[in-house]
Amino acid sequence: MSSIRIVSPDEVVKTAGAIPPLLFANLKSLYSRRAERLRQLAEDHPLGDYLTFAATVVDAQSHAQHDNPLKIDLTDTLKAASDAGRPLLSVKTFPRSQHWQTLLAAIIAELEPEAPEHVLPVLESLKKMGSAELESLASDLLAGEIGKVGSDKAPFLWAALSVYWAQMATQIPGKARAEYGEERHNCPVCDSAPVASLVHIGTDAGLRYLHCSLCESEWHMVRVKCSNCEQTGKLDYWSLDTEQAAVKAESCGDCGSYLKILYQDKDQNVEPVADDLASLVLDAKVEEEGFARSGVNPFLFPSGE
Repeated sequence: MSSIRIVSPDEVVKTAGAIPPLLFANLKSLYSRRAERLRQLAEDHPLGDYLTFAATVVDAQSHAQHDNPLKIDLTDTLKAASDAGRPLLSVKTFPRSQHWQTLLAAIIAELEPEAPEHVLPVLESLKKMGSAELESLASDLLAGEIGKVGSDKAPFLWAALSVYWAQMATQIPGKARAEYGEERHNCPVCDSAPVASLVHIGTDAGLRYLHCSLCESEWHMVRVKCSNCEQTGKLDYWSLDTEQAAVKAESCGDCGSYLKILYQDKDQNVEPVADDLASLVLDAKVEEEGFARSGVNPFLFPSGE
């Protein structure tokens, strides 16, 4: 059970100076910031073409969520999830509506005119699939069964599912409450893995939040603690540049995993998905040392078997 739980507003006791345990995405700026950062990072980058294409997918997400708003009443779902002690929008239990398929169709339509030639057959294949087949692929993808989905289709399916979950997350009627216990690796909203962690500036200066790879929410986790196993004794920090690098990898000798950590005080423009994707050389370096990635990047699914 996660140690951050969403409950009804009247169950939250306000404490002066308390750290906000959960932050929801601002969909009015999330996608535009991400696309802008991807294009900025693409300049003179070995993976520039892919970063630029990722930016076009993010643009398509932005237009899809704007043109296909979602209104949903999660009051009853909140009570049931709270009583059961599970994430409100858990990918394992939440009954999806077909709204995400509407978003997928909108994203495909947006991408088709300018998609690279090798991507067009993938988009065409998804467009021709029936609803039941798409639902099956979505279930496999959310369960981490990438081999059943295909790394070529996964980013587009995830793009639509992510917008759907983000739209729902921003309408949650409850508030988050920090409770005793650990288990903060997965998102307390949807139970998905993080893409990276982010050390904030501004009102939350110095606080670290994990950024969800699916619903785009962020949840607090203290620094100098493994985001995967919660241990503190065998952490190392890796970077490609200097000690002042804005992007580092935090590795853990206890569980053998790593996750990127981004520092806004070193570069206020860092963005979890974009900067994680643009720093794959750092992944290679850390994986050469025997560590395995614990997070998920929506543009970086393994081929799987």
